[in-house]
Amino acid sequence: MTALIDGAVIETRGQLHNALSEQLALPEYYGRNLDALFDCLTDIHEDTELRLVRTDELFAHLGVYADVFQTVLSDAAVENPHLRLVTEEG
Repeated sequence: MTALIDGAVIETRGQLHNALSEQLALPEYYGRNLDALFDCLTDIHEDTELRLVRTDELFAHLGVYADVFQTVLSDAAVENPHLRLVTEEG
């Protein structure tokens, strides 16, 4: 599975969590916060590539939250061998 999160169209935390939920087919009980995201990402059992594009725009829209979000993604990818994170600026 490949999931795409485009920083150019994400302007709020809510939009980010909506996109993650949709792209990754997260369960209905997903708590729409970074702790819940980490739990869901480390529970993925099929090979999944998460492509985070236009990260510069995501950081412009979400500030520090985008930085913490990217750390959560990186930490989850280290813990879960089924998750591969690809990030692209611009």
